[in-house]
Amino acid sequence: MKDEILSRIQKKFPLVERPFKEIADELNMSEDEVLSILQEQKKSNIIRQTSPIFDTKRLGYVSSLVAFKIPSQKISDAVKIINSHPGISHNYERNHDFNIWFTVAVSPNSKLGLEKTVEILAEVTGAEDYIILPTLKLFKINVKLNTTGKDEKKEEVRRVKHTDIELTPLHHAVIRYAQYDIEMIEEPFKKIVDTLGIDYNTFFGILNELQEAGVMRRFASILNHRKAGFSANAMVVWDVDEENGESIGEKAAAFSAVSHCYLRPKYPNWQYNLFTMVHGKTTDETNDIIKEMAQEIEAKSYMPLYSSREFKKVRIEYFTPEFEAWEEKYSNI
Repeated sequence: MKDEILSRIQKKFPLVERPFKEIADELNMSEDEVLSILQEQKKSNIIRQTSPIFDTKRLGYVSSLVAFKIPSQKISDAVKIINSHPGISHNYERNHDFNIWFTVAVSPNSKLGLEKTVEILAEVTGAEDYIILPTLKLFKINVKLNTTGKDEKKEEVRRVKHTDIELTPLHHAVIRYAQYDIEMIEEPFKKIVDTLGIDYNTFFGILNELQEAGVMRRFASILNHRKAGFSANAMVVWDVDEENGESIGEKAAAFSAVSHCYLRPKYPNWQYNLFTMVHGKTTDETNDIIKEMAQEIEAKSYMPLYSSREFKKVRIEYFTPEFEAWEEKYSNI
């Protein structure tokens, strides 16, 4: 039942007072059994985090994927500097001349802005070259590992319709306190509602409102890929025709093994514009999936970029003073 539970909490975590009881009832188990399994999975670091997944852009943050070309002898120091920025959520070394890949976000009140921030990071790390790869079109962002082995190879990718919403101080407060990893206990949200001085109905009502508006993508558990047995994860980049980029991106996103799928810009020194994250348990399995994708995707060329080292993988902490402090430190460079 462990795999069934892990599959369930990756899809959609119940936003109720006692979520583990709801999962237990669905699977004909006791709440204690579900909690025991999840506490063990959390202790073993198979479950990385269970929390809301917010749309950074809808919260007013500006973000992008960035690739740096860092001399090998400077990587260690460069990574420390890059990771010191509070808007760095992911940072990897990959098998390419552009060897350091990270995602960075700057806050809504940033004085430096995204491009100046990247320029400063490039200067202080000694990067020989860099490219900024913002999202032009998002086709899919849904990290759900096939723990049961029962998932289909293809899946329907639903288009999310965003609605306008005015974020009130209470919305900001809920986001501020709800963004962190929950405990695997009977009432994991009790501390938050008590701290905010609101009831459960108000708290869940706001989370559901944020989800319906597209500000919160979903509330779910994210697994540690390698600990969960998915150790061969490749960022596959594709050189596709820009005019047909949207239809090609939709084809790529339909593969269940693809968790992320984006259209990004091309540059004179970078020809690839479609980015897909492909997950498999072995390199052979991942490569087989990529070959199958290549038969359906009209691409001039493609290249799998495997990560050799993971330097950072966290959720950004929203509406915190660390962003302002970092800019204050580096604003004179």
